[in-house]
Amino acid sequence: MGNLDHEQIRYFLALSLAPKIGPGVLKAILAYAGSAKGFFEIPKGKASKIPKVGPKLLAIRESKNELLRKADELINLAEKKNFQIRTFLDPKFPNRLKSIEDAPALLFSKGVNDLEFEKSIGIVGTRSATDYGKSATRKIVEDLALYKPVIVSGLAYGIDIEAHRAALQSGLPTIAVMGSPIDQIYPAVHRKTAEQLQETGALLSEYAPGSKMMPGNFPARNRIIAGLSDALIVVEAAAKGGALITAEIAYSYDKEIFAVPGNLQSTYSEGCNHLIKKMKASIYTGPDDIAEALFWSKPGESKVSKPKLDLTHRDKEEQLILSLLQEKGESEIDQISYATDIPLGILSSKLLSLEFEGIVKSLPGKKFKLLV
Repeated sequence: MGNLDHEQIRYFLALSLAPKIGPGVLKAILAYAGSAKGFFEIPKGKASKIPKVGPKLLAIRESKNELLRKADELINLAEKKNFQIRTFLDPKFPNRLKSIEDAPALLFSKGVNDLEFEKSIGIVGTRSATDYGKSATRKIVEDLALYKPVIVSGLAYGIDIEAHRAALQSGLPTIAVMGSPIDQIYPAVHRKTAEQLQETGALLSEYAPGSKMMPGNFPARNRIIAGLSDALIVVEAAAKGGALITAEIAYSYDKEIFAVPGNLQSTYSEGCNHLIKKMKASIYTGPDDIAEALFWSKPGESKVSKPKLDLTHRDKEEQLILSLLQEKGESEIDQISYATDIPLGILSSKLLSLEFEGIVKSLPGKKFKLLV
């Protein structure tokens, strides 16, 4: 359970198991009180000044002994059932999640102990996958196997379970992010796959054993799938649903997103086609799309490195544009025009040229982002 001492873990778990203590509130408490134990020990007046903590949350302090008892039960259960408890203060907490503002403060995992991996791809889609969607998923995983990524998905019916099974068949580790507690495989018919993937991958959940399975758990776990993935591929998705939620979250995390285009008459291609139309996803045509976007190299090839931004041989307008985007990261075209004093007509042409070179990327809302 990391480098926190036993007492620190007990108090961390006690606080995280308390009602109405979500990741945001927990992090605010730790930042103010210094530790979970500190929250229970500092004077009431000081505790009442903690951001996001009101009278109802302060009352939790009166339940300290009961919460510590539950924490001890959980620690004992983890040892008995062979699952790991990872707090976000733990060095074994996935680094990909540490940079995400709404990441869970606590994770339960079962399987391999090391959740740091060189490459990762998230694959998501509808639970009502068509034969086309299932075969596309298998083909994607088989083609990506050359690069040896970890495949991340959600263990759900349809595209998710197809991705996990394809990963196992291709000899790739796979991570299943669950919307159920770590000790409750859902759906139960996926238990065999869940057990198999633990040999080289892991089950992950932010929900403690014995906790109730709530409908909101499943949309919430999508942020973990997005956070763990270097790039996300949406295989099939209806106009609304969990796969599109995951894509929107991944987009907000500035991840690379790909969508598999589908038949215009297919309900389960509407979401993918919409993502492409709105330029929130690139069209997935093959593994080279991923390799180019993430600068992956094939085994035996020299490592691909990101192109360096060299302004030396650029004309004056391009130097102004790239310098601005280097400073801002991304900006709307009107703001670029205003800041650089370049007329919109010329600016549009320059940005298009830079996009063809792979130096900038156009985003929805007439925004542009620097890629190097």
